[in-house]
Amino acid sequence: MDLFSELEPANSLADMITNDKFQDTAFDAHLHEDGKGIVIHVPFGRLYYAPCFFDQATSDKFIDYFLACDGINSKEYDWQHDDALNDRPFTNIAWHQDSISMYGKTHKLPRISAWYGDSDRPYTYSGITLQPKPWTEELNWLRSQLAPICRRQFNSVLLNWYRSGEDYISWHTDAEKELGVNPLIASINFGESRRFLLRLKEDHDIKIELPLHHGSVLVMAGALQHHWQHSVPKQKKVKSNRINLTFRTIST
Repeated sequence: MDLFSELEPANSLADMITNDKFQDTAFDAHLHEDGKGIVIHVPFGRLYYAPCFFDQATSDKFIDYFLACDGINSKEYDWQHDDALNDRPFTNIAWHQDSISMYGKTHKLPRISAWYGDSDRPYTYSGITLQPKPWTEELNWLRSQLAPICRRQFNSVLLNWYRSGEDYISWHTDAEKELGVNPLIASINFGESRRFLLRLKEDHDIKIELPLHHGSVLVMAGALQHHWQHSVPKQKKVKSNRINLTFRTIST
């Protein structure tokens, strides 16, 4: 069966498809065979979008797991203004705020990251090279949940922690050479809902917006990374944490 196979729409997602189109767009859409997600066909690629892939209890468990820090109530702590975040004793994930140099100045990235995966799979982006930490049991379990959708075993995952709506990521593609030709990117999200925007590089009027909720999954497939950019913009009204995991396959 194809990566994103077609099935009749289920009632729980029917409102997202009108006349075989996704919401108020011109993009063809149908229900994935798992009954949890919708497949959206866009120029040069396709998307799998499941706004509630994981249930509430599972999602709550994972947000607590990712933010656990010895001696700190992570849910109430003001992480956004913690200048010593890189020195905090996180329990489960080796979070780190990286910096980049631009025009002779060094700037902290507006999000916190961690890189996990196979030991021989480093990843370089924006001039930053990340050496992977070994898989945890929890990350392995999440990876296994993606296998029926993606038909593969990912060898790496990039974790991004958005501490509030002040954290963001600008327009970009995930098309680094390490990701190979037509990279498949699978995204899992826990915590606060954030806007996820995509636009066609050749025509910015062709775009789509998907809200990524607590427990949602988004998969980007086909040649999409070569033709589309995506971003998570600032949202000043968002005051709490969001954890995003993007599973990837790093080529040798």
